[in-house]
Amino acid sequence: MPAVDNVLDATIPGQGSLFEVDRQAFRRQFDRISFEFQHHLANHPLFALPRLIELARSTHENRPEDIHMDAGDVHVGQRWSECERSPFSVVETLERIQTCGAWIILKRANLDPDYGKLLRQCLDELWSLSGVDPRRVMMQEEIILFITSPRRISTYHIDRECNFLLQIQGDKDAHVFDRNDREVLPEEEIEKFWSVDHNAAKYKPELEGRARVYRLAPGKVIHIPVNCPHWLQNGDNISVSMSVNFQFRDWYRANVYRANYALRRLGLHPRPPGQSNVIDSMKSCSVMPALWAKRVLYRIRH
Repeated sequence: MPAVDNVLDATIPGQGSLFEVDRQAFRRQFDRISFEFQHHLANHPLFALPRLIELARSTHENRPEDIHMDAGDVHVGQRWSECERSPFSVVETLERIQTCGAWIILKRANLDPDYGKLLRQCLDELWSLSGVDPRRVMMQEEIILFITSPRRISTYHIDRECNFLLQIQGDKDAHVFDRNDREVLPEEEIEKFWSVDHNAAKYKPELEGRARVYRLAPGKVIHIPVNCPHWLQNGDNISVSMSVNFQFRDWYRANVYRANYALRRLGLHPRPPGQSNVIDSMKSCSVMPALWAKRVLYRIRH
């Protein structure tokens, strides 16, 4: 499928808006299908290289677990655990980002007060657009920053977060699939993802033509709903992207998938979520005691 270049036509009136998007289209498509619109943060000083280095240094000193770095040649279907780690520190990797073939992830950037304020501004506007009350549905919110070397691939995967990916610097192609296509994303892969393996989604090159391909340039945003498979590739440039994302209070549906994973391992063929409210409720309730015990054991050990 060719790259998608159209941007929704109508804009939000009022000076100072961070986003330009058709409000009705946004509300209709939110967390259902991927779509593209515009933002006004491409020249924001928080994304200048010296400020990113400052953030990376602070994150390394205070929360090293919130940094992920890998380097080298990567193919679309590769598992994250198979990627080579960068041989440099995060600051050195950033300083060498033009040539070292790296992918740097700075998680929970919003714990820095400046990025936290930006997250609040973004989410306030996005929730207003969605027409959804975040207090009723949202569990966790976050900014993740991605800094990547030229031509670098971000491997195929699905996420539990509802994601708005803002392109800040450079350009890249984002290949996003329909999460409801069960040839692309079988029930077994979703069950495994929610139960035991965040890398459970498997890339199927013969189905690549079903992806919607977005050309991301500075000022572009794509919305990637929960569990929509996707992968990305940079152009011939350094890329800086910001993910504004959040997790829904989706324990009910997630627990149904966990129950189905256990049932399938017993040789059964469980119904997917949504076919029977009674059966889904029984499955979800059956999983809760095991999850509670797992959390208690984790707290005891840590």
